[in-house]
Amino acid sequence: MSLTLEQVKSKSNKRLVGLQPVVLAATLALIERCYKRGVPIVITQGLRTIEEQEALYAQGRTKPGSIVTNAKGGTSYHNYGLAVDFALLLPNGSAVSWDLKRDGDCDKATDWGEVVDEAKELGFEWGGDFTSIKDAPHFQMSFGLTISQLRAGIKPSETALAKAQAKIEIYMKECNDVKAEKANFIVNGVKQKDGLFIDGTVYVPLRTAGEALDATVGWNKDTKTATLTRKV
Repeated sequence: MSLTLEQVKSKSNKRLVGLQPVVLAATLALIERCYKRGVPIVITQGLRTIEEQEALYAQGRTKPGSIVTNAKGGTSYHNYGLAVDFALLLPNGSAVSWDLKRDGDCDKATDWGEVVDEAKELGFEWGGDFTSIKDAPHFQMSFGLTISQLRAGIKPSETALAKAQAKIEIYMKECNDVKAEKANFIVNGVKQKDGLFIDGTVYVPLRTAGEALDATVGWNKDTKTATLTRKV
């Protein structure tokens, strides 16, 4: 992939303005996770004002063009900064695709499906799961609120926001790449091998360490307990 993560993120910047902060955090995390999976995406729609929604709804009805939405002004989660739409970013860095069957990274899984999997892990609801009209490019976070409640001025509770933020942080922490390096270790002045250095800690094979210390290594398969006993 010729584009860096920052370059991919920059292509969505204009569509991120006005998103509810937790939704913004989840969207940025989604872009990053998809990039690491080899599936770069671009956000094509974020906050959409009620006026913009009304104009979009009129298209194909009272104005020229084809119908692109069935949501009137005020009836879309986009109108409250709680939803985003996306497209697959193609290798040239400028063209996009809405092909649900595309497998650009050749891993025998559709790119679209990979994006949906990541989005759901981050707490998004997917428009492809809607029971009435499917909306495959659409992700939203309702925080348990209906459109009627949002129209009445009710905002997501602090508890709901905190839970959503925590889910994002936990998932991203779990997804962080863990780097392991080979490491030697010395026992009584004798260099050993087969150790691993992971996240600031050296891990060594117990049998190797035991033999170097002239100790007996045991294993209880029932209690799954390893023992290291020095010979007398």
